[in-house]
Amino acid sequence: MGRQIKFNIGIIGCGLIGQRRAKHLGKKGVLIACADTNIKNANKIALKKNILIFTNWEKLIEIKELDIIFVSTYHNKLCNIVLESYKKGKHVFVEKPGAKNFIEIKRLIKIVKNKNIKIKVGFNHRYHQSIVKSKNIIKSGALGNLMYIRGRYGHGGRLGYENEWRAKKKIAGGGELLDQGSHLIDLSRMFLGNFNKVSGFINTYFWKMSVEDNAFLTLRTANDRVAFLHASWTEWKNLFSLEIFGTKGKLDISGKGGSYGLEQLIFYKMTKKMNKPKAQKWSFKDNDTSWKNEINDFYNDIIFNKEPSPNLKDAYETLKIINQVYKS
Repeated sequence: MGRQIKFNIGIIGCGLIGQRRAKHLGKKGVLIACADTNIKNANKIALKKNILIFTNWEKLIEIKELDIIFVSTYHNKLCNIVLESYKKGKHVFVEKPGAKNFIEIKRLIKIVKNKNIKIKVGFNHRYHQSIVKSKNIIKSGALGNLMYIRGRYGHGGRLGYENEWRAKKKIAGGGELLDQGSHLIDLSRMFLGNFNKVSGFINTYFWKMSVEDNAFLTLRTANDRVAFLHASWTEWKNLFSLEIFGTKGKLDISGKGGSYGLEQLIFYKMTKKMNKPKAQKWSFKDNDTSWKNEINDFYNDIIFNKEPSPNLKDAYETLKIINQVYKS
């Protein structure tokens, strides 16, 4: 048996997501430094005395021993931190959407050329067990040719939500379309392919904020596969629903754990007589595996010199769609 490969890791941004990343670094990841302007957040991650703490991320990326930098900051910081970490020769794991807006992701794509430095974008929903199982069913041919997707994703916010960073356009870059909507777009692209026709409508119905609280999209591929998507901050009961329709049946994905309910997948398989379909159901109680598996996948990309997926190009395609809706 060979020696276990280890990666020295630094986390920039120690809020809820940064803390979750620190929890799921696995056996290959060794946290040696973290940075946050809020020292209390950094202390929540740096439970061991030998972990370096910074309030300035520029100092963290100077550490020569670092192999991977996790970027879990507000959207307006993502692009610069990714770029500067790349220039230092560090592999980077950046949270979705990868940049604040389409202009910034175009800047990253233009500059990042070294394929030996791996950059992965954290669209962790791809790693939920229901999504992985659905991919396998589709790959087997059991669903037939894919036709369209219907996706809904939302929550109802909380008291004071209009004062949080996600409600501020200068910091977040956009509202619910960029937040949960980006996950719906990414999953739809993964299943159906790139969309060349984009139609959408955004509006702020309830929250007193400068960004949208609802987004409605119709996306179409060159061969007329369609995604009907709705992302909402006025979904008073938290909801995640993704339905994938094929010529031989339907996959119904619902829930993602916690307040969104038990993660489940039902495969409704069409019968020869086209009467009541046969239903096969899977329930997934441990939804935390998505975080662990996503990071392990990135470690393997580095070890075997593979292009990560999702990557900056995937973030580019998602932000391109979002940009088109915002412009319209």
